[in-house]
Amino acid sequence: MHVETAVALALLPDFALILLGAGLRRVLHLGDHFWSGLEKLVYYVLFPALLFSGLVKTHIDWSAAAPMIGVSAGAMGTGMLLGLAARLMPISSLSFASQYQCAFRFNSYIGLAVAGALHGVPGIAAMGVVVGLMVPPANMVAVWMLARHGEVGVWRELARNPLILATLAGVAANLACFEPPAVLLHFLTRLADAAIALGLLAVGAGLRLVGSGALCVPGAPLRGQVTAATHAAAGYLLAVKLVAMPAMSLLLIHWFGLAGIHADVALAFSALPTASSAYILAQRMGGDGARVAWLISASTLLGMLSLPLWLAVR
Repeated sequence: MHVETAVALALLPDFALILLGAGLRRVLHLGDHFWSGLEKLVYYVLFPALLFSGLVKTHIDWSAAAPMIGVSAGAMGTGMLLGLAARLMPISSLSFASQYQCAFRFNSYIGLAVAGALHGVPGIAAMGVVVGLMVPPANMVAVWMLARHGEVGVWRELARNPLILATLAGVAANLACFEPPAVLLHFLTRLADAAIALGLLAVGAGLRLVGSGALCVPGAPLRGQVTAATHAAAGYLLAVKLVAMPAMSLLLIHWFGLAGIHADVALAFSALPTASSAYILAQRMGGDGARVAWLISASTLLGMLSLPLWLAVR
């Protein structure tokens, strides 16, 4: 069996759950309230349990993990820098500030699912470390770019982010060689088992490929030109997220000589589609939420194809 086929088959159940979530939302008509509640359950309870239990149950060699963290940071930094070039296109500053985050923010749900599918609990623990360390700078840069259009307490947001808190608690427990009681560990495992499936269903339910929106640039002579520029900016940011970031990660992986689980996790992290929370941030800060929602959906669907290809190339 070819490597590409093996990787695709390993990830197929996770991507099938995303498509199932999209179908269920449209067929069952459960309403926005149901899916919003499911997303909150996953975000505040199930995924923190998954992160903590994975970190507690796995011995982490921090000296070996350091290059993986460096590669992930380098790839995300590349996305941040290249994403700035979208400002050169004739789109409004508000639209740019909203879409810019789509060049580097990542979907933790898919990342943890992919790492678990490839390497089990050790993979989840490794991805948990990367996610926990990369979430703060990603959120800070995204909020800073939108800060002129709204007010959000970035430090308060980071301090109460459940994924960061769970990662910090898990790392602290790991360093302290803490072993939870069997009952507690079993309880956390039960929650973690539900996290992946429900999280991916929620990702699928949030897919939106209509209503992309296009904010006009003051003084632009033709609306068609604005629309073309807006689409061009979106296409460029998608290329940065799904092509440039993993390409840089691949270069750094070879440079550092990474292999095995650390190489897979670093590359998978860099190739993840944009986080659904980017839409929430854009909406809360008065940005171009419709366009961000379209970008998130497009990157998720394209990522189903590009992510297995990048992993196979390595």
